[in-house]
Order: sequence, then C-alpha cells, then structure tokens
Amino acid sequence: MSSSAVPYKNQHYADLKKLCIQTKTLFEDPEFPADNSSLFYSKPPPGAVHWKRPGEICKAPHLFVEGISSHDLNQGVVGNCWFVAACSCLALKPHLWKRVIPDWKEQEWDSNHPGNYAGIFHFQFWIFGEWIDVVVDDRLPTINGKLIYCHSKQKNEFWSALLEKAYAKLAGCYQSLEGGNTGDAVVDFSGAVSEAIDLKNEKFYKDQNKQKTFFAELLKVWGHGGIISCSIRAGQHEIELQMDNGLVKGHAYSVTAVKEVRLEPRQGYIGKEAIPLVRMRNPWGKTEWKGAWSDSSEEWSKVNDTERKQLGITVEDDGEFWMSFKDWCRLFTDADVCRLINTSMHFGSWTVNENPLLNRCGGCVNHKETFLQNPQYLFDVTEESDEVLISLQQQDRKIHRKKGQGENLTIGFSILRVELNRKYRLHDILTQECLHTSTYINARTVFMRCMLPQGQYVIIPTTFTPSIQGDYMLRLFTGEDSGC
Repeated sequence: MSSSAVPYKNQHYADLKKLCIQTKTLFEDPEFPADNSSLFYSKPPPGAVHWKRPGEICKAPHLFVEGISSHDLNQGVVGNCWFVAACSCLALKPHLWKRVIPDWKEQEWDSNHPGNYAGIFHFQFWIFGEWIDVVVDDRLPTINGKLIYCHSKQKNEFWSALLEKAYAKLAGCYQSLEGGNTGDAVVDFSGAVSEAIDLKNEKFYKDQNKQKTFFAELLKVWGHGGIISCSIRAGQHEIELQMDNGLVKGHAYSVTAVKEVRLEPRQGYIGKEAIPLVRMRNPWGKTEWKGAWSDSSEEWSKVNDTERKQLGITVEDDGEFWMSFKDWCRLFTDADVCRLINTSMHFGSWTVNENPLLNRCGGCVNHKETFLQNPQYLFDVTEESDEVLISLQQQDRKIHRKKGQGENLTIGFSILRVELNRKYRLHDILTQECLHTSTYINARTVFMRCMLPQGQYVIIPTTFTPSIQGDYMLRLFTGEDSGC
C-alpha cells in the first residue's frame, strides 16, 4: 500500500493544525459542522444533543489509555455494531491501526505542551483502492454529558469516538452508519479482500470433513493477519434480540482468536486430543454465550492450567467468550473473512452508449443479446491448476442515504474459458464455456473463490439488469502472476 493519502475535501491536517496553533484557536470543521445535519437525516437521537470537546466531558482526556485494545469499545445508540465489531478487529492488529490512526503519538494530548492542542484529528481509510485522509474536529455529540455513539470503556479515552466521527463524515452523517457490513468496514481499514460466507447454507456443522477443511482455512487466514467477523441473521422484529443461549441476533461479533486447544489426555487415550475453538467479542462489552466453552463452563477443566493461562480465560461479563467451532458453525449464519493479500486491481464503469460496440452496460448472462457488451478482463492460469480469488466491489453508496438513496446496485460476474491465442473482445459466445457465475446480490462486494485448470479466461463484471450505470473495482488473486 502506498504511504501517501489523498486529503478528503482537500483538507490538509498539518496545515490546518499549524494555523490553529498560530491563531490560538480550536479547529471547527466547516465540512462536518456540529449541528443536526451531521447527526441525522430522518431519525433524531433520543434527547437534547450538546456537542462537547473531550476536555468538557472528562478530566485529562487521551487518545489511548493504556494502549489500544479490542476491549476498549462499546456501541452507542446508533445501530452500527458492524462498525464497532470492525474496530475491535482493528485494535488487535497494530500494523493496521497505526495506518488508520496516523501520527498517533503526535495526535495524543500532551499535558506538558497544552498550547500544541488544536482540537483537530485525522484518520485514514482505504476507499475504493486509495488511502483517504479525513480530518475532524473534536466536538462530539452528547446527551446528559455522555457520548451517544461509539465510546471507550475508559471515560477519558477517545480514539474510538473520533475514528467513528471521521467515518461518519465519509458517510454524510452518523445516521448513515445505521446498518452495514463488518467486512466492508474492515476493507476500509485495511484494503483487505472480503469474502462473505453463508454458514447456514454451507451446513459445515453437519459434515465433519467439510468443517475440518473450513477450520484449517480460517486458521490460515488468522495466522496471516486476516480479520474475521460473524453474525446471526434476524427477522424484522428480531434485530439485537438476545436468545436463551446468550447470543444476540442481527448483531455483528468480531472474532478475536481462532485456535486448536489441546485437552488433557483421557484414560486409555494416547496423546492429546485437540478441539477447534473460536473466541469472539460482543461490541456491547457484555452479554455472552452461555453454552459449552463459555467463561465458567466445565469444559475448561479438560484444559491444563498453563494452556488456560495462555488463552487468557477471564470469568467476567466483558463481552468476550469462546465457543467450539462446531457450535459456531451451527449457531452463526454469516461470516466475513477478510484476507490481507496483494491483488491485481482494475477500475472501470458500466456506461451506456447507443452504439452496441461502445456500450458497457449489458446486464448479466440472462441478457444474451447485450451480455458481451460489458467490460471484459483477460487472464491466464499458468499452473496445472490454481485457486483464483475474485472480488468485485462497487463504490460505497452510504453517502446518498441522506437523499433517500444509497441502495447498492445488484452486481456479479461470469468467468468464461477462451482460446489461448485470443487478443480481442468476445462478441459471440460460440465455443467459449461459461465455467462460473457468481451470485448476484446488492452487496458492496461480490466474492468468488474457485479452482481453475491451466488456460486463458475472461471475467465479465456486470450489473444484473442492462443500462444500470455505476463504477466498480475488480481485484484478482492467483498463486502465480495471471497477467490480467
């Protein structure tokens, strides 16, 4: 990733801070004012809002108190557990949060030099293929003197509230953060490639071999610094409904560890049995799983003291808990797996033109007459066979929610095998074989992982119906260079 970042709204942090220090004023952001337009577009917060700077909320404010931790965060009144879960994941990865929170030492309050404080902060997000630097002032919305959105457990720690404010600025207002996808936020924090997995559909818990392969894949992703989150699908009246087992429906959890834990040998059993476990955190900072491998369950008696200590088992309602991988696959319905890998990256647009040769907006393969008018990308699989990861991402549309829009386009792609000597666009499907078609969904990202034999292929990214215009980013990963 490039170390330089593009200033959002052309606001340069260093210049603005220098000006504030010279004029002895605290920064007030004209691009995200301390008024209702930055809070909501249809649903006001539950009470009279007063914007306060951290020094007006508590004594001795800090960006971080005793470092940064996934335990720092609690969700506020806006339904953005997905964002808070992504922040918890971010807190576990120093190489990532130091990029998202640049100059973090310089941005910290300095009691020895109070004149250097200018009420201005900046954060960086990976938006549609480039790092964007977002400036905010430190005026935060409160009701009855308390922060109403994301906040830290320590009352004088403000990194999470300020980071959320910068993300809300990108989305247009705080209300635009209501309802979202943890995987999308993780991508914005890291540039990762996000894969959405339907655990309910895959039924891993019913097939031991399938479950074993899936756990090995998650262990590999986790070991390579990847980020995983999960949730339980909810009906319209079940959002954030707590079930009898302690899990919450319609609520995003961050996975904070994937581990194979060795059990004490049983009588007559040679060697140590190992059980796959997953640890996760509820963004509420409380309310935990009550079943097997929960904080005080009897299963932990099968694990020796040294192993328990290494795993950091704490018997308290802090929102973090362990589960067996089988129970995790059985009870959770969706997971987002974000891999930190280098991919080839291509940007394009679905554009309409009356000339069929210039039209790039032909819809999915159901529309035979116009399908091949879409953009086309040629790539090679040079090995005997190779695992190919393809990610199609559209531009985030949350900023349009204020105008009553903001719905994602329904997008997807097809993979066709073509002749090895092909140099030009496909205009007729004669001998070409359509090997794979992704799901078509109104998600920000559509992902596919497939094994392809040696050969030459074309990816055709499309909207579901013709003549729907939009911008996209196509990312491709293969074990060997594909020359895409």
